[in-house]
Amino acid sequence: MLDIKWIRDNPQALDDALARRGAEPQAQALIEIDEQRRSHIARLQALQERRNAASKEIGRAMGQKDLETAEKLKAEVASIKDELQAGEATERELDARLRDALAVIPNMPLDDVPVGADENDNVEVRKVGRRPEFSFTPREHFELGEALGLMDFEAAAKISGARFTVLKGQLARMERALGQFMLDLHTGENGYTEVNPPLLVRDEAFFGTGQLPKFEEDLFFMPHGSGRLGLVPTAEVPLTNLVREEIVEAESLPFRFTALTPCFRSEAGSAGRDTRGMLRQHQFNKVELVSITDAESSIEEHERMTACAEEVLKRLGLPYRVVVLCTGDMGFGARKTYDIEVWLPGQDTYREISSCSVCGDFQARRMGARYRRAGEKQTQFVHTLNGSGIAVGRALIAVMENYQNEDGSITVPDALKPYMGGLERVGPA
Repeated sequence: MLDIKWIRDNPQALDDALARRGAEPQAQALIEIDEQRRSHIARLQALQERRNAASKEIGRAMGQKDLETAEKLKAEVASIKDELQAGEATERELDARLRDALAVIPNMPLDDVPVGADENDNVEVRKVGRRPEFSFTPREHFELGEALGLMDFEAAAKISGARFTVLKGQLARMERALGQFMLDLHTGENGYTEVNPPLLVRDEAFFGTGQLPKFEEDLFFMPHGSGRLGLVPTAEVPLTNLVREEIVEAESLPFRFTALTPCFRSEAGSAGRDTRGMLRQHQFNKVELVSITDAESSIEEHERMTACAEEVLKRLGLPYRVVVLCTGDMGFGARKTYDIEVWLPGQDTYREISSCSVCGDFQARRMGARYRRAGEKQTQFVHTLNGSGIAVGRALIAVMENYQNEDGSITVPDALKPYMGGLERVGPA
């Protein structure tokens, strides 16, 4: 969420930033709502001051035995009290109106983010690794998995419907191995603290990281008591909310958290896309990276986080490229995003396997998450970052396609062998 004071002082900067994102100007409308709110608050303050003054005048009138004046003043105080009560309700309505209007305004892109309309305008930063060469036509992961008898989409459809997968045997073990390998790398070498967070969270947690109110249709909810809980679309939600409504000491930053969790997404806007295979699922596993920093460190932390995600692919020997997303393709809460795209020989293209974003204080304002420097009374909003470190299912797809053999078996990457009991190849069930 953006700061309304900043918007009042920099209306053109907001509208210019929104234009870079392909959005309509909003500054004037937001300022008008805030003006109504500020004007109403000033009126309430004037009424409060008059009530206080009238209360003192009652005392003086009583002391002078001027009962008529005292009664008039008492009536005035009672009337002001009623007006204040009604005005406080109006103030809450105006506060909510401004908060709701600000809640759907996206974050401000950093100056070095390329301007563009969609993914076609993203800019490649680097390519890493050599694409494998095959003496045969490489197959896609679902062809390999079904031929091995270890990937069952029909059984998943009977149980749950479309966009679910049943993994069996050595492929199920390989997916588990991938997740454990990533966690060990991030906790053992990259300095992240492993967290096992709740998978069901409140609306307030979704609001804090920006999934609500804008992306409600992408979430799964279930009734809970008099309200509801939602399944996490990413562990970013619970991990980032660990500092919700907290004031932390600046000296304790950065916090770096990682978690391996199932993720749940309705894929409401993905009808007709990636309907074959397990590239786009309602349920999938992902290792998430979240950093909480001070204002000065977040840009450097963004580069560090991206490097940590890249290291997973380097250790697995998977070719990939890094692109910086343009303004039109960047997420709602991000100021800048790097996508890491892994090479998939079966599709003959690069596909996203990780997104690493720096959000500035955008999420922190929504969560009320602050830090304080030693010896200072004033607090500042923390800066938050999140990234996939990486999507486990997509890593499995990439390993299958890049390490496939002509007989349909899958060579196990060296980095995974300790997690798979030394197994050299994944073969038929």
